[in-house]
Amino acid sequence: MKSFFYCTPYCFSLLLVFSFFGLQAQDLPSRWDELVASDWEKALEESNYTCILPIGILEKHGPGVPIGSDLIRAREWARLATKEEYAVVFPDYFYGQINEAKQQYGTFSLPSKLAMELLVATTDEIARNGFKKIIIINSHGGNPQMIRYFIQNQLEHPKDHAVYFFTPEVSQETAQQIQELRTSEASGDQHGGEREASEILYLRPELTKLERSQTESGENQQRLNLPSTLYTAIWWYASYPNHYAGKAEFATKELGKVVTENTVSSFVKAIQAVKQDQETLELQKEYFNKVKQ
Repeated sequence: MKSFFYCTPYCFSLLLVFSFFGLQAQDLPSRWDELVASDWEKALEESNYTCILPIGILEKHGPGVPIGSDLIRAREWARLATKEEYAVVFPDYFYGQINEAKQQYGTFSLPSKLAMELLVATTDEIARNGFKKIIIINSHGGNPQMIRYFIQNQLEHPKDHAVYFFTPEVSQETAQQIQELRTSEASGDQHGGEREASEILYLRPELTKLERSQTESGENQQRLNLPSTLYTAIWWYASYPNHYAGKAEFATKELGKVVTENTVSSFVKAIQAVKQDQETLELQKEYFNKVKQ
């Protein structure tokens, strides 16, 4: 017997309604500043009350890579990841630790106390707007110590939200792929060099001026002779006074694509884990209830 599907006018109307709401869900912006207020509660539910705080910095990245490279990368990672796993993305945030580059034009460095207070106030304000989980994704090498200290201080006073700090995983296979695509020595490729320049070349090629990369040295000047057991603030300037470490002239879109896709893929998994996480907030609440007064 030949079967067929017959859709009544009522059934057809329902299909139209479901299609309409499905399109609405797909059109829900992930960026905080692009949402309309009437969609806010829907965004909270769709994200499972999860907000992403992409943190970059404004600093020189050698002579041929844009000053906002870290900001661009963090922004793009969040944008690409939330296409696959929805969360709300806080607007561009570039208030971090960058004292080591204040001798260079383009550096935006706030006083350390203000930078920390601003991060506290920002996450608290994100939480006031209904979010229970905040994921920090950072692209600046001078920020992790500050961010980890900030997160540890979340236990100083009771909070109704949790902050997570994402660090991408790199599989052995991807690491091998990156090594094969790399031309410069990995140990010297730290800031504004081949890897970072490749990411910007992949994400925003129109902003790069890689033909200028060899106008300054990105080599380690080795001007500080201290044992590895000692750490001091001037170490970076002593090694890289041009605030450039690497050889951006070797950048390729292929390398940038591999690095970017790995970061985004890892971040998607992290967003999923945070959205599903129920233990962190419960344990945090239990902890605060047991804190001795």
